[in-house]
Amino acid sequence: MHQSISGIPGAETAPLAAPVRAAMQFIRRQDTKPRFLSAALTGGEPKILYEIESHDVDIHDMRPLRGALSLDREGFVLLDHRTAVEDLYDDAAIEGPYTEEIESLVAGALGAKRVVVFDVTRRADDGRGAKNPDGLRGPATRAHVDYTVKSGPQRVKDVLGENEAARLHAAGTRIVQVNVWRPIKGPVQRSPLALADAASLEARDLIATDQVFPDRVGEIYMLAHNPEQRWYSAPRMTRDEVILIKGWDSLDDGRARFTPHAAFVLPDTPAGAPPRESIEVRTLAIFD
Repeated sequence: MHQSISGIPGAETAPLAAPVRAAMQFIRRQDTKPRFLSAALTGGEPKILYEIESHDVDIHDMRPLRGALSLDREGFVLLDHRTAVEDLYDDAAIEGPYTEEIESLVAGALGAKRVVVFDVTRRADDGRGAKNPDGLRGPATRAHVDYTVKSGPQRVKDVLGENEAARLHAAGTRIVQVNVWRPIKGPVQRSPLALADAASLEARDLIATDQVFPDRVGEIYMLAHNPEQRWYSAPRMTRDEVILIKGWDSLDDGRARFTPHAAFVLPDTPAGAPPRESIEVRTLAIFD
């Protein structure tokens, strides 16, 4: 069975395999601003203080479309990228060679003059979570965007400092927050990552949600379900592949600004499939 995917220029008539039908978790719309207690505050799993709901969605294979995907339209791209770092659990290697690799990758992919890495998170669905300096982390299973129109600029100030952020803002400099997601081991057979085509979103789908930390309150977007949303994944991703995910763009000119994503349970997951282990690096791409 084949079908065509609309919404991606150059791919309208491309023959594609049938999508996977899978359940994903969304926030339930409510009258008051939702909030949750972060893992950094609870010391374990985040404590969710809003209602979630599950919806079955079609998740399409992005591989046949990879040459047509755009960070400025869909909000994500799939790239081949081999790392020279053997042990992605080695914090020293991540802070040194791996950070340099990611900065170079993002600069080249976006054409940015400067790239700053500011956060690294490992995740595993082994029942405990992957080791990080600030604790164990499992896959993020609720559809979300890491930043909002409010918290994106604030994160720039946090990372670059008030003075530099003010200088860049005054100069009209474009800044893009990009996540680089990679399997630590592959191929991924459990809890793969799904991403929503940013062009298929409606503004009302993005629900600003408070994220409570020990010393501050941040803000992310949780995603409410809309049947018009289009979802994609890259089946059986390997260690030599990465997905670039746009989390926030300082420009508001019609291009993609926010890309929802989440892990999902793959139907018919093989018995004994190894846990999904992944590493994600958050960056700021600066067009100074």
